[in-house]
Amino acid sequence: MGNLASAIGITTEDAALVADLKAGSEEAFAILIAQYHQPLYSLIARSLNDPADAADITQEVFIKVFRGIGGFHGDASLRTWLYRIALREASNQRRWWSRHKKQEITIDSPAASEDDDRPLSLGATLADGAESPFDHAAHAETRARVEAALRELPEAFRTVVILREIEGFSYDEIADILSTNIGTVKSRLTRGRSALRALLAVGAAHITGRPAPSTGFEASKETAA
Repeated sequence: MGNLASAIGITTEDAALVADLKAGSEEAFAILIAQYHQPLYSLIARSLNDPADAADITQEVFIKVFRGIGGFHGDASLRTWLYRIALREASNQRRWWSRHKKQEITIDSPAASEDDDRPLSLGATLADGAESPFDHAAHAETRARVEAALRELPEAFRTVVILREIEGFSYDEIADILSTNIGTVKSRLTRGRSALRALLAVGAAHITGRPAPSTGFEASKETAA
């Protein structure tokens, strides 16, 4: 079982969990939710136009998983499969938002930072993890700026940046989740990082009164590779 699981990309532990899920084990489903609820919720919240919808969409993801676990054959890791479903549900929600709400997202102007020229470290500002109250207060302003800027990125770029920089997926895993090739993943990641830095620079310029640089990605919203 271990060699077979390794060969098809699913760990022995995940294979046992999947087997229990397929058998209808409520305990296995509770374990799945405990393990993946928070990361999936965070992914969905960052992918939606309105993060307030994240709780409902996360619940819908687990419903889809419960109903569709029989169709999981281990050709990818369990985590990859779950993230693929989560991104699909988030995408469906964005399309619903576009069709029915058609309202602009208003965001607070991001605050200026003294180290705008320093390469952006999304892992340091957005990754989930416990921190002290002091650290939380110190990072909150930067976190809010980056979260707001992420939401302004075209969907294709935003998704790849989140999966790579925040969730820590490899290029291969991202390509698998998005059903695309590694070249496209790398291209979107490069353009997404560049656009994100530009958006943060625009926000800083707005606060300080300096001339705002062009983000350089306006046309990309329609032509993201």
